[in-house]
Amino acid sequence: MNDHLIKATAFDGMIRAYAIRSTKTVEEARRRQGTWATASAALGRTITITAMMGAMLKGEDKITVKVEGGGPLGAIIVDGNAKGEVRGYVSNPHVDFELNEKGKLDVSRAVGTEGTLSVVKDLGLKENFTGQVPIVSGEISEDFTYYFAKSEQIPSAAGAGVLINPDHTVLASGGFLIQVLPGAEDETIASIENKITTIPSISNLIRDGKTPTEILDIIVGKDNMKIHQTLSVQYTCHCSKERISLGIKGLGTEEINKMIEEDHGAEATCHFCNERYTFDLEELEALKTE
Repeated sequence: MNDHLIKATAFDGMIRAYAIRSTKTVEEARRRQGTWATASAALGRTITITAMMGAMLKGEDKITVKVEGGGPLGAIIVDGNAKGEVRGYVSNPHVDFELNEKGKLDVSRAVGTEGTLSVVKDLGLKENFTGQVPIVSGEISEDFTYYFAKSEQIPSAAGAGVLINPDHTVLASGGFLIQVLPGAEDETIASIENKITTIPSISNLIRDGKTPTEILDIIVGKDNMKIHQTLSVQYTCHCSKERISLGIKGLGTEEINKMIEEDHGAEATCHFCNERYTFDLEELEALKTE
């Protein structure tokens, strides 16, 4: 099954709902970043929820999420857009611990609980939208839930989970995002809250073959739901040698001369995909001339 998400409404439009399977996408992030198990889980959860937030956008709009909890993982940076494309990295990919008291990967310990979750949306306007909230648990899902309530004023429930194989590859990854819109009845809200607290973990549902549609069937009920879009999700990085070249030219003649005279070339690595780009003396001379 390929990674995808669905966008839906339920209960006559009073509930907005998203669900995603992100297993291959998170595995590609793990492969490119070389993350260890706990780091993979933290990055994977952030990628999963960011992909659903990207699906809320339109056209060429973009979103960047930054999680800085003060833990040994460092910062988690994830980009997403309205096309289902996501990419991300962590400052310190080689972070792993023993399982916590619940027998799960100790994501909170890796992320930390003293810091912020920041969201920047590029909506094609003069200024970007920026929202920031304190980290509340470091478990990622709870932090996004708090973000929606405080920064965007939308009561929400965000859930994301990642299962890791013994060889550190990704076994299963997925998530859901449920948002309560004005007019929703208390009975409806209570029913959804009950389902969210009693269903198996999202990563286990994905592991067992449940589709995003089936996951939302469990949470809001098939008869109450209307699916509006199915969107493919994939790990995509838009870096290129041309883009790196523009960055080098932006450094100015003096800096390029240092690369030529002191380093006899230049090398740059993309944080998101770890693709490496090299520039020889001839290429640097041409960039200096341009």
